[in-house]
Formats: sequence, C-alpha cells, structure tokens
Amino acid sequence: MWRSPRRRRGRCAASVREHCAAATCCSTWSRDGAMSGGPAVATILVIFAIIEERLQVLLVHRDEPPEAELWALPGGLWDGGRTLEQAAQAKLFEETGARDVYLEQLFTESGLDPTHPGVAIAYFALVEAKAVRLRERADDAWRPAWLPVDDLPPLAFSNGRVIAQAVERVRAKLDYTNIAYGLLPERFTLRELQAAYEAILAARLDRRNFRKRMLSTALIEATEDVRREGAHRPARLYRFTSREPVFL
Repeated sequence: MWRSPRRRRGRCAASVREHCAAATCCSTWSRDGAMSGGPAVATILVIFAIIEERLQVLLVHRDEPPEAELWALPGGLWDGGRTLEQAAQAKLFEETGARDVYLEQLFTESGLDPTHPGVAIAYFALVEAKAVRLRERADDAWRPAWLPVDDLPPLAFSNGRVIAQAVERVRAKLDYTNIAYGLLPERFTLRELQAAYEAILAARLDRRNFRKRMLSTALIEATEDVRREGAHRPARLYRFTSREPVFL
C-alpha cells in the first residue's frame, strides 16, 4: 500500500549516552553540570501528536545547564519503586495529562560511559492532541511545546536521532498494525484517517487506493454516526475495531 523509509542501522548509542545526562539533570546534575550520583537508570519519552495535520513531538526548553537554551525530550530518573513502563506512563501523564495511550519501548542502552555507568530506556507514545493538557509549571525553566518533526530546531543531547528512530518505528508499523488509533479520536472520518497517515509518512496518498485498502482490513469499521461539514454531504464516521494493538 505504502512504503516507509528504509530503517537505518544503529542504536543511537551516542545520543542515548548524552540523554542519560538530560534525563537525570533535574535530580543528579548540579548547576555546574557535574554528576553527583552513581549509576543511573533514565527513561526518555518521545511523545507524538498530530496537530494542524502535521506530526509533532513534545519537547521542553531547557533554561538550565547542561545544554541550556536548547530543546530536549522529556525524561526522568527511575527510582526503582515501580516498573520502567510504569515510570514512563507516570512521566507521560505528568507532561500531558493523558492516560491509557499507546506506549512502546523504543530501545535500551547500557555501558555507554565507563566514567558514569548508566542505562537509558527510550519509549515513544502516541496521543490524541485534543486530549492533552500540557503541564503548567511554576517557572519557565522547563517550558513544554509541540514542534513539527520535519522542522525541528537544534536539539540538546543529539535528541534529533532519537526522534528520527521513533518516527521510523511508527512509519514501519503503519503497514501491519492499527497503531494510528493512538493519534485519533474514538470516531473519525476517512479523510481524517488519511490525513493522519499522510502526516506520519510525510507523503500524499491516493484517496481511492487508501480507502480501498483500509476498508478491506479488519482494522476499522463504520459507525451509524455521520458528521456534517459545511455544504458537503454528511461524512460517515468510522472507528477502530480495537483500541488495543492489532497486527495484520
């Protein structure tokens, strides 16, 4: 139906090593950038949403060292009191107010820096933009914002590579899963579904072929509801047959 860009080999070790510092800076980094703790386990979150028909990622603006004045992915230290996935879910809720969203582990890296041993676990999440409420902070030290993945500014800790790997994973999974449900409301039009696919793939899709393909799968089904948009005839609303991961 559609082709995703070829995945590049490599696990982004350099960027993860650097992001171990990013994820732990609030807890284990002093203001001069010196690491004060021992081995650390950090989680990194790549949170995607479709806003204005573009795939966007949630970033925080860093006003403190290290890498001050740059944008970075949200993350945090694992305190050992819960599973890593639970820690990622808690951080996701803290940043977006969203629960029960699509969350998947992207990679794990260890032994990245012999002077500061640590492990970084990256996750990506798919959220519906209208369901998100970005956290309001008491100060401007960590300002969150959505930024388009195809127009990112310079990022801290080589986070661009981590985001690129997450984008590749999502694109690849469009071919054989219902992963797009994480980005859409419970009911949607076929036009909205196609717009979501096009935003993820960064490519235009043939309308007739797309609809034929989607309707031939068991991923979506028509509802009895319609939506009137302007002077056009009402558009049928569809839904995913499951809002849990399904594989073709």
